[in-house]
Amino acid sequence: MTPDEVRDRLRAGGLLGGGVVVMVSGGRDSVCLLDVAVAVAGRDVVRALHCNYGLRAAADEDERHCARLCERLGVGLVVHRPRRPAPPRGNLQAWARDVRYAAGRGLAVTSGARLAAAHTTTDQAETILYRLAASPGRRALLGMPDHDGPLVRPLLRAGLSRADTAAYCAAAGLPWREDELNGDERFARARVRHGLLAALRAVDERADANILRTAALLRDEAEVLDDVVRAALAGADEIALERLRTLPPALARLVVRRLAEDATGRLCPRAPARLDDLLELGDGALDVGDGARAVVAGGVLRFQPTPPLPTRP
Repeated sequence: MTPDEVRDRLRAGGLLGGGVVVMVSGGRDSVCLLDVAVAVAGRDVVRALHCNYGLRAAADEDERHCARLCERLGVGLVVHRPRRPAPPRGNLQAWARDVRYAAGRGLAVTSGARLAAAHTTTDQAETILYRLAASPGRRALLGMPDHDGPLVRPLLRAGLSRADTAAYCAAAGLPWREDELNGDERFARARVRHGLLAALRAVDERADANILRTAALLRDEAEVLDDVVRAALAGADEIALERLRTLPPALARLVVRRLAEDATGRLCPRAPARLDDLLELGDGALDVGDGARAVVAGGVLRFQPTPPLPTRP
């Protein structure tokens, strides 16, 4: 695939029209996306965001690389330098992702632009396998959407893989940086990439394509299931337990999850597993995990966010 063919494919995808903020790490995928965004949308409406977390010896050189790239392309660059709170808490990569997306969304809102992430079909396959191992439920198999509100993934919609973006950058004479942490198998994503996905490709060289095709089919089916859930709730944000008992168990679990997620504004994958407990609850409350609390009053089930723990005096 030539650079012109790549640009035509992303232009046809329709996610790069108007203003766009491209999150740029300096790796092949984001370098490719930024160059294509300039070609498709025009440099006047494209901005780049780079996050320098200061966690790697090469972090400052990554920043300088992004600055040189943006100067070459005539694109404005915003550099965000967060500092991880001490003592460190939670997953390092999750913290970095949350910081990056928060900074990107803030810049996109103030710019009246879309926020573009450089995820490829290779990332999609890895994400599905990771979620399948780490998170229960069918949503693990749906993968990342190619657009979600202001967040867009143009490379994913265009069907480009990591090999495609490397070929694009090489053909266009665009150097990129390699993040050594991508190969560090202390991180789960690296183990999926270099262990699990590699093993599946050894079984069948079409493994990536088969994973992606399965996810696409399941997303189509998910739309049907969402319609069924909406019909069962009939626009309400609660449901009578007696009505919930009459539903097929699979549908009842989907209803519970929808109510919990609508109430909390976040994913609640553990809520459906508490269906039997909810049906036996009677009037009372039950925390079902993921920040969701089920409340039954007068035989009617609704959800609310779990209240924060009281602070110690």
